[in-house]
Amino acid sequence: MTEQVVLRDDDPRAPVLLSEGYRLAHRSWGARLRRPDVAALRALAGDAAELGSEHDPGIAALESAVREDYPGGPATAPDLHDIASLAALRREGTRFFGVVKGGEVAAVSAIRRNGDRAETDFTAVARAHRRRGLAESVKAASVLALLADGAVVFGTGGAEENAASLAMNARLGYVVTERWLTLVR
Repeated sequence: MTEQVVLRDDDPRAPVLLSEGYRLAHRSWGARLRRPDVAALRALAGDAAELGSEHDPGIAALESAVREDYPGGPATAPDLHDIASLAALRREGTRFFGVVKGGEVAAVSAIRRNGDRAETDFTAVARAHRRRGLAESVKAASVLALLADGAVVFGTGGAEENAASLAMNARLGYVVTERWLTLVR
């Protein structure tokens, strides 16, 4: 059975564990957005809008279709959601923002507010619609909506090898605040 440890890259246990036979399997990052540039976010949001539960079959289908595209490891892989689990997330306060093209959900971002903080759960874009700014649009729309509801700090994260996600989040104003290591033995 594989042993796994996830810890911050500045944790003093990391070098000790590496010397004891653990190996680095994955790197990830966490980022925060404070004092967002509302005008810039409005420009990026485009036609992204909040998606109601009637879009849950499309969200589930999109997630299933792009599941293998998520880079990284256990620290960054979001759960794969079916319609029932999306309904449960909605009951827990998760909101979904997306872009619909030709009747199908082309991009989605899920975010949940907890007091004055909000955390992105996942963002996905259909393969046929990538490199068109849709991830920026859905995340910008989600930040604007939760900002209007009182959130002031926004969190997100992902796999280090996902350079596109890092760059997109930086364009939205997110700043990397922590890096994580997944060590296995």
